[in-house]
Amino acid sequence: MLKHLCEKGSRYFLKALFLGQFISLLLCGTAVSTGLLQEQGVNIPTAQSFFNYVLLCLVFTTILVCRSEGRTFGQILKTWGWKYLLIAIVDVEANYLVVKAYAYTTVTSVQLLDCFSLVSVMVLSYFVLKARYRLQNIGGAVVCLVGMIGLVLTDTLVGKNDNSASNAVLGDILIIIGATLYGISNVCEEYVVRTFDKVEFLAMVGLFGSFINGIQFAILERDEIATLDLTSYKTVVPLLVFVICLFLLYSTMTIVIQLTSATTVNLSILSADFYTLLFGLFLFNYKFHVLYFVSFTVIIIGLFIYSTSPVNSSDQHYDVTDKHKSELTEPSDNSDDEPSHIVNGTAVDM
Repeated sequence: MLKHLCEKGSRYFLKALFLGQFISLLLCGTAVSTGLLQEQGVNIPTAQSFFNYVLLCLVFTTILVCRSEGRTFGQILKTWGWKYLLIAIVDVEANYLVVKAYAYTTVTSVQLLDCFSLVSVMVLSYFVLKARYRLQNIGGAVVCLVGMIGLVLTDTLVGKNDNSASNAVLGDILIIIGATLYGISNVCEEYVVRTFDKVEFLAMVGLFGSFINGIQFAILERDEIATLDLTSYKTVVPLLVFVICLFLLYSTMTIVIQLTSATTVNLSILSADFYTLLFGLFLFNYKFHVLYFVSFTVIIIGLFIYSTSPVNSSDQHYDVTDKHKSELTEPSDNSDDEPSHIVNGTAVDM
């Protein structure tokens, strides 16, 4: 029995490690491309995200409308339309507030307080998804946070975070709110991709996000867009890289969250700053320090500790009303042999 649990924990850890680090690399790609844009004097965070939402809408909303199985587009709008609208608002404003915070506070504060998204995910998973964490899970999360703090302190040690804060209090408030909204968005995503499906989530977030983000950037960034030089490869290439990385990030995160959990994803992406450093050594002349590798190793150890013990759920399934259950599940002859649902990486029989 113990051997079986160890093998199961090892498989879960390897799955979480490789998939999570891929997400971290994509997140690193968005950070590096944004840095390259800022070097060219381009500061359009809302517009950058707009292109991603439009791409999500064009790809996944088209698939949702054209497919024959599952809930129809009309049924989704009628029963869950207003909920997806709220999720899209939360997602758009989370992206905006976190980026906006850089204008008021230090990079160190943003990196540290952005970890609050992990706290919000774990708290919301406990109350909404009924996740029940064990001592190993909490200990692993703490170790990951220690590793992240080590990365940030090393940034400070090598002088990477030397910008002054114009309004630290406002910036810290923005990043805390943004991180909290990130947590809400991630937990909603985990609920939806397990209760319904990945395509539906991406299609509806892309659809509503395009309208919300489009209106917002038309109001806040129309002057910057009007003066944007799209003939320069130094502007066009980083912008394309950002959009592609963010699109892949959204697309693959639904898969990773379904296979692991929102909490595991948030633990894994704490290492994104390490990958940003590696690219920054060549692109932004960042200074290297051995503590970066130490901190990265600590994060991986924390992820391993977290993965050694499966997170249980007090419920056997998510709280789905009887009205929708017939739409969500189909009878299967081998339902006794295979688990019909996964909760935080743990198989649970319906």
